[in-house]
Amino acid sequence: MEVIQLTESARAQAAKLLSDQEGKDGLRVAVVGGGCSGLQYKLGFDSLNDEDEVHEYEDGLTVMVDKKSAALLEGCSLEFHETIEKTGFEVINPGASGCCGCGKSFSC
Repeated sequence: MEVIQLTESARAQAAKLLSDQEGKDGLRVAVVGGGCSGLQYKLGFDSLNDEDEVHEYEDGLTVMVDKKSAALLEGCSLEFHETIEKTGFEVINPGASGCCGCGKSFSC
């Protein structure tokens, strides 16, 4: 079961970026402390860890989430936008109780 759901555009962009990352197993999605509201999302390419919750998509993309982040990401989705107004990944978190004005951090 997916901890965080990826839209088709997010999967395609992550797979494209991963193809340039030698020695990395997949996309890591994490929650770390920081920002005005207390928590921030962290995306990056990484190697698998024995403690990770892992979801492998049919197109070959692997998404990894550490156990601590998994509880905060449950029910979230990851989208990718490429428009004049917005370019990049965005985590949609219906469980967040608040976020800062710039949208870089959140609270639960």
